Amino acid sequence: MKREYPKQPILGVGGIIFDGNRVLLAKRNQEPGKGQWSLPGGMVELGETLEEALVREIREEAGIGIRIGGLARLLDRIIHDDGQRVQYHYVIVDYWAEMVSGQPRAASDVSDLRFVPLKDVQHVEVHQDVKDTIEIAVKMRETQEMGVNEIQTTI
Repeated sequence: MKREYPKQPILGVGGIIFDGNRVLLAKRNQEPGKGQWSLPGGMVELGETLEEALVREIREEAGIGIRIGGLARLLDRIIHDDGQRVQYHYVIVDYWAEMVSGQPRAASDVSDLRFVPLKDVQHVEVHQDVKDTIEIAVKMRETQEMGVNEIQTTI
């Protein structure tokens, strides 16, 4: 599928991958955002579930195994060119997950990987959407660790 000037939005997955109190960031090796730090992930292939795509992409890009914790965020990434034509349009499904095996090594569509302590995420040069998504995932992870699986309300 053509990524630049596509005929329709492209479906992608991303991972907020935790290792203790650190989160994995990947330096992009392709446009859009080549050379920028972001969340690892990629495109969903025909016949794959979203979770299968995430597991595959993280294995391909980082060489690690993960256990998916849950859905963190769904967002659009739409980039226009100077003439206001849609140059890129992604619908991205971000999951949070725990690293369970392997040692991270940059491969596939990334040029570098690094774990960043959660306390330092707000000071890293990444898109604000990435920071917001990590913050959402941290809260979801903490909620699950406390054993809260559903929100209860009283009327």
